[in-house]
Amino acid sequence: RDVIVKITGSTICGSDLHLYHGTIVELQKGDILGHEFCGKVDSVGPAVKNIKPGDRVVASFQIACGECMYCQKKLSSQCERTNTNKVENIMYGGRTAGMFGYSHFTGGFAGGQAEYARVPYGDINLLKLPDDVPDEKGLYLSDVLSTSWNCVVDTGVKDGDVVAIWGAGPIGQMCAAMSFMRGAKRVIVIDGGPAAWRLDLVKSKTPKVETLNYTDLPKGTSITSKLKEMEHGGPDVALECAAGEYAKGWGHQIEMAVGLETDTSEIINEMITSVKNYGRCGVTGVYVGFTNHFNIGSLMERGIRLIGNGQAPVHLYWQDLLKMLQDGSLDSSIMLSHRVDLDEMDTLYKKFEARADNIQKVFVQTKFSDPPAPGTPELTSWR
Repeated sequence: RDVIVKITGSTICGSDLHLYHGTIVELQKGDILGHEFCGKVDSVGPAVKNIKPGDRVVASFQIACGECMYCQKKLSSQCERTNTNKVENIMYGGRTAGMFGYSHFTGGFAGGQAEYARVPYGDINLLKLPDDVPDEKGLYLSDVLSTSWNCVVDTGVKDGDVVAIWGAGPIGQMCAAMSFMRGAKRVIVIDGGPAAWRLDLVKSKTPKVETLNYTDLPKGTSITSKLKEMEHGGPDVALECAAGEYAKGWGHQIEMAVGLETDTSEIINEMITSVKNYGRCGVTGVYVGFTNHFNIGSLMERGIRLIGNGQAPVHLYWQDLLKMLQDGSLDSSIMLSHRVDLDEMDTLYKKFEARADNIQKVFVQTKFSDPPAPGTPELTSWR
């Protein structure tokens, strides 16, 4: 059931930076990163009947068997068979599915920041791309679109909600657009520091969005107090689209540095204290282990719903999201800022980490890629 894919497009993700920083364990020398990719089928195993060489396809970032308890429900990110890592099982009490390019913690599968990739269970983990969906849109079905949609849907964004989103990267940006698609009345996106420019980008692409730059808040004003000033009682929904590795206060910085915790609770606590009583908080940004100083009192006393959105089950959503791309109700191009060549991946990692050059979401081309689709970025080179 293996399929070999000739890669025509991949990308870099904030999740890749967790590997780059060593936050995700068990990355080994020689591992190939990249969990999002699309391409053309080069060859198929004898048991693969639904796709053939030459088909344009996108791969889901998780590897599902298609047969286990979770796969039968299309909860593909929790496949029971494709990740044999024992450390994850001990830490979490269960395992996620195997994932492309995400260290041996998730199975040690080679990723898509390459020219070719092996896709196990290729009859399950590849989706055909129709001619009217170019690679520059279809690629993002592999992760970012499914992850954003899962964050919004799983946290229960509904008509009339006021939604606050922590993080203005690609996931936060798409969550903002998708919250409006789900009927949200207001969406407030929060970011700051070296990434504050992303707020202007999100606002320019989705003008209805309101923004909050936490670095501009006056002394004595917190994100929580500002949100309650902007909306009586605070937002109905808070979405975490950042991650747990970026501590702001010195206390968490020290505790993380000496190994007393793996993740900061600062954003989670801001979300809990910011939402209305009985508000809903969804966590999609990556958290890998344990945290201290968690405000469990506010969670319990005020009835806050804290929802771990999990690794998004791509198979549950990608066919519907493909239809949205086709009918224009979903526009993934709003986040696409750059096109770069695979040969410059090392430079891209450094610039993406530094939030430099206004890099939001990237299309990484290979020698097999078609020319840029109309309306998408031309090639950027730093050589």
